[in-house]
Amino acid sequence: MAWKKFPYSDPSYVYTASSLKKTWARLHAGDDESFPQDVALIDAWIAFHSGDFEKAMKLGLALGLVGYPVANKATCIHANYLEKSEKKKFSLYEEVVTRCEEQQAERPKEASAYYWHAFALGRAAQGISIIEALSQGIGGKVKKSLDMTIKLAPKHADAYIALGVYHAEIIDKVGALIGGLTYGANKNEGITMFKKALALNPDSAIARIEYANGLIMFEGKKKMEDAIALYQEAASFEAKDAMERLDVQKAIDELNDD
Repeated sequence: MAWKKFPYSDPSYVYTASSLKKTWARLHAGDDESFPQDVALIDAWIAFHSGDFEKAMKLGLALGLVGYPVANKATCIHANYLEKSEKKKFSLYEEVVTRCEEQQAERPKEASAYYWHAFALGRAAQGISIIEALSQGIGGKVKKSLDMTIKLAPKHADAYIALGVYHAEIIDKVGALIGGLTYGANKNEGITMFKKALALNPDSAIARIEYANGLIMFEGKKKMEDAIALYQEAASFEAKDAMERLDVQKAIDELNDD
């Protein structure tokens, strides 16, 4: 079955190899990917940034391990934002987990192998309760992969966001005491992770969205005004590609729901 199409197509998201290279640093401040030299890989990234996630996935997989970063990113963004079927969504995440484990074995110094492993594991775990996920050791696996991501790519802003989310979700579900003693979760550490992400990628809408969510999980309604302000900032951003557009729309929808 074909993947659902990106619903906010925009000519400004369609890059050429030349324009993509010029904008690469801005577009990839989150994942710290290097600009590819392979023409076919550039084409896969062009497809990704335009919102043709299925094409990006297929082009990436056709290239083998070197194409896994774009294939896995395309799969995760599609699953997270556009896939409506829970069964299909979790199946896609499982595919990414499997590919990432292969990538880790064959190309152990690639940060994306660990980041998308953590992302997909964490999202797949949302299909069960967080208590069950923690009891299965999924939280520890996510944290280990995120720590490895940052070890390999210290400027990987998205990994810092994910670590902030890790601390926030655990404290929200099991409390600060158990979360700290059992899983190493800490409110101040979580907030530090969100701030680090924003320092590395100040144009990130998703960093603001997740920081806002984290503040609510850490401190409840007393941080609601701060959270809304972060959502408003995220909603006002000018997206530079399809993924950013989906992030901005997430903020807009959240504000409208409130």
